Amino acid sequence: MAKKFIALTLSAVLMLTLLSGCGYKYAEDLDGELRGTYTKELSGTVLNVYNWGEYISDGSDESIDVNREFEKLTGIHVNYTTFESNESLYSQLKSGGVSYDIVIPSDYMIERLKNEDMLEKIDVSRLKNYDLIYDKYKNLFYDKNNEYSVPYSVGMVGIIYNSALIDEPEHSWKALWDEKYRDMSLNFSNPRDAFMTAQMILGQDLNSTSKKDWDDAAQKLKEGKGVLQSYVMDEIYGKLETGEASIGPYYAGDYYTMVENNENLEFFYPEEGTNIFVDAVCIPKGVKNYDAAMLYIDFLLDPPIALANAEYICYASPNKAVVENEEYSFYEDEILYPGDEYEIERAQYYHDIDPKIRKYYENLWIDLKLY
Repeated sequence: MAKKFIALTLSAVLMLTLLSGCGYKYAEDLDGELRGTYTKELSGTVLNVYNWGEYISDGSDESIDVNREFEKLTGIHVNYTTFESNESLYSQLKSGGVSYDIVIPSDYMIERLKNEDMLEKIDVSRLKNYDLIYDKYKNLFYDKNNEYSVPYSVGMVGIIYNSALIDEPEHSWKALWDEKYRDMSLNFSNPRDAFMTAQMILGQDLNSTSKKDWDDAAQKLKEGKGVLQSYVMDEIYGKLETGEASIGPYYAGDYYTMVENNENLEFFYPEEGTNIFVDAVCIPKGVKNYDAAMLYIDFLLDPPIALANAEYICYASPNKAVVENEEYSFYEDEILYPGDEYEIERAQYYHDIDPKIRKYYENLWIDLKLY
C-alpha cells in the first residue's frame, strides 16, 4: 500500500528551523521533551530498519528527521531501507539474504511471521512509552499477548470521489459498480483489497474459508469489471487528482495527500463496512542488535516523535499522546478517527488465511484479470 505524506504544521515545540543552504538542522530541545531514556551505550553500532516508503518523518518540509534525531541521541547509525508491500517484506525475510533489526508489517503479515517463527519476542516492560498505546490496539488477533509487536499506525479503506465531476455517490461499495461512472471508476489492483470491496457488498467475512464465498465475490467483481476504467494502486493519485477518473477506493490517510492537489476530492466510508489495519513494529528472528531495536521502538512511541510521524504520514495513530493532543493537525478528525461505532462494529481486519484458501483466491484473481 502507498504510504505518502502531506506537509502539515507541527506544534511550536516541534517546529524546526532550516539553515539557509545547509539543509536539516536538529530539533531544538527535543531531548527535554522525551519521556524515554536514550543513552550512548550502543554508540557506534548499526540498526537495520525496514519500513514502508514515505512512512516516517524525514526532515522535509520542516518536519523532524526521526532517524537522524535517534542517531544524535544514541550514537547508533540507522541503516534505513523500504519495501512496497507486505509480501515483498515477507520474501526478503524468508530469503535470509539480509538481516534486519526492525520491520513494520501489517497485522495479517505479523500473524503469518509469528506463526512461522520468524519474529523475536519484545519485552514491552522495557518500553517506557508503551503505556501510551490505546488498549483497543493491544491483544489483537495477530499478537494476542502483545509479545511480538508494538502498534505504529492505524488505517481504514474508503472511497474517494471528485465532486466537480459527479454528484455525491451512494455511500456504498456498490458505487464502484454503478453504470453512471462507467470508464471513470477504479478498483484496487491487488486481490485482497479488491475482493474486500465485493465481499462487503455480499455481507461476507473477509477471512472466509469457504471457497463458495470467494467464488461469489469473484463473480461480483466480474460483474463490475465492465464499468471500471482500470485496476490501480498508486496510479490512483494521478487519475483522481487530474480528473482522469472520478471515483475509486483507497486508504484514508492517502486521501489527504490527494486533496492537497485537488480540493474537489471528497471521502466517505461505505455503509457496509470496510477493512481496518494496524501496522506495527516487530523484531525479526536472528536480530543482530536487539537492545538498539528496543531503544528505537521506545523512541517511535515517544510523544514528540509519534506526533511528528503521525503528522507526516497522515494515518491514524494508536498513541494517546498524539490523538489527545489539541495541537495535532488531525485532532478529532472524522476521517482518520470515525469512532468506535464504525471502527469496531463495521470494520474487519484481514487475517493470515489458510495457504490453500490464499492460493485459491489468488487463482480467482488471475482469472478475473484475464476475463
